[in-house]
Amino acid sequence: MNFQDLPYLPAGEYSKRVAYFSMEFAIDQCLKIYGGGLGFLSGSHMRSAYELKQNLIGIGILWKYGYYDQNRNSDQTLRVDFIEKNYTFLEDTGIVIDVHIFDNPHVKVKVYKLNPETFQTVPVYLLSTDIPENDYLSRTITYRLYDDNELTRVAQSIVLGQGGAKLVELLGGADVYHLNEGHALPAFTYLYGKAQDKETICRKFVFTTHTPEKAGNEEHSLDLLKKINFFPGWTEHEIKKITHQTPGVVNYTLVALRLAKRANAVSRLHGEVARQMWRDFEDICEIDHITNAQSLTYWGDAPIQAALANKDYEAIVSRKKELKNELFRVVADQTGKFFDPDVITIVWARRFAAYKRPDLLFRDLDRFMALLENKKYPVQIIWAGKPYPTDYRAIDIFNQIVYLTRHLPNACILTGYELELSRILKNGTDVWLNTPRKLREASGTSGMTAAMNGAVNFSINDGWMVEFGQHRKNCYLIPDTTAPGIVDIQDREDFENLYKVLEEELLPDFYEGKGQWKEVMMNSMTDVLKYFISDRMADEYYKKLYHFSPEKDLNQDSSKKKKTRRAT
Repeated sequence: MNFQDLPYLPAGEYSKRVAYFSMEFAIDQCLKIYGGGLGFLSGSHMRSAYELKQNLIGIGILWKYGYYDQNRNSDQTLRVDFIEKNYTFLEDTGIVIDVHIFDNPHVKVKVYKLNPETFQTVPVYLLSTDIPENDYLSRTITYRLYDDNELTRVAQSIVLGQGGAKLVELLGGADVYHLNEGHALPAFTYLYGKAQDKETICRKFVFTTHTPEKAGNEEHSLDLLKKINFFPGWTEHEIKKITHQTPGVVNYTLVALRLAKRANAVSRLHGEVARQMWRDFEDICEIDHITNAQSLTYWGDAPIQAALANKDYEAIVSRKKELKNELFRVVADQTGKFFDPDVITIVWARRFAAYKRPDLLFRDLDRFMALLENKKYPVQIIWAGKPYPTDYRAIDIFNQIVYLTRHLPNACILTGYELELSRILKNGTDVWLNTPRKLREASGTSGMTAAMNGAVNFSINDGWMVEFGQHRKNCYLIPDTTAPGIVDIQDREDFENLYKVLEEELLPDFYEGKGQWKEVMMNSMTDVLKYFISDRMADEYYKKLYHFSPEKDLNQDSSKKKKTRRAT
């Protein structure tokens, strides 16, 4: 890569040239090329890379219709809209690259650039097939993030991976190619297929796995991938050696783990889960962990951070009331309900998915209604989040909450959960509720940015919370179930434990134990800044993933490959 792409001379410890591939980047509200947590994470990474003066660029896709726009039908239920986006602040680089998809070796990919000064990030190059030189089907490849059509999804991976790798070559090459999740796997397969020295090129590959969820570890038919040109320049022997798992099926994560020099999970607990997940497969690389984090520069409210630096609790409480009123104006605008800034406010907000259990709080409707009608400890509850546009189970849960809260004065659900609403919710709430089924939340980062701004986490002890949480000292933890993995028992026990902690500890601490609540809030804000900010994360990626000794690797390459089998 050319230093002219960067507005600074890279710092010495960050001089290795890194190309970072991600399907989504959540950098600013106005640039709608993200869907959820993966994008929030990569957006913070690009900001910290800029602040630390790292020699890194981002490679993504310019989605014409974004993820989708979340709106409401006439009865307030969720409506999915796809609205064309235009961005005059992106630079047209004039670069057009050919990628080979099916029998067309000349699908044109146009390159746009998000310059560093726009949002204080490293350069991010965004690829688009929506240009007149392409036929209609080729143009639609970059229309929708995570398109529901399988052929389009695979073609999107080729555009991002193969197209991005060719772009990096035009920019002078990289020392490290980093895949943020497996979507850009064709970057690895393209570079591997054309390399004369396969071992040398693989020493440039690193990989981050983000989830134990099956849907996040993409699989497709081997025959389909071969026809679509997923393995350009590969021999049949190479394809069989690298892809063998279930006959006829290719798992992106497994192939990435076999091609990469190093890989990481996104929390300490996720590292344990990921190593367990893949332990029976031969020739995978070592899986370390680098815990996710978020940008304090972007997410931290300046007055709150200033008050925290002065240990001025009263100033924090005063600012929180201002931020509550900002949130409650959004509530009133969307729902016609007036919330009270003196009442404890609980927010559940993230991507809607069944395993995250947005409906756990009202598993028992009588118990839920009793909570909302409690005069001694009044509460206000807000939900928000975007399901995948064709995840009809998640959409159904969203609509259940619409109907459930329609006539309740102190509960509601909001639409439009993107960066700006996320910020308003985290700044304005007292409690950030997190209820995934344990071991299924790889990291989760929304609670980090909530804690930065005085919201106390109330959470299942999963993902990053295992490294952060100290019950009733810097958060409130829901005790572990006695039956992990047995869904009915797990859900019932988690529901009972949630209400026990809420009713017997959290609410009394807020309303009666002011000293206790103050200690928890202040410790939460202080502790999250010790480790869970993205400057630390971006630094760790260089130290743990990008820096390794080629000479040492040449002699010990085979010993670093794991060939573990299940103990008998």
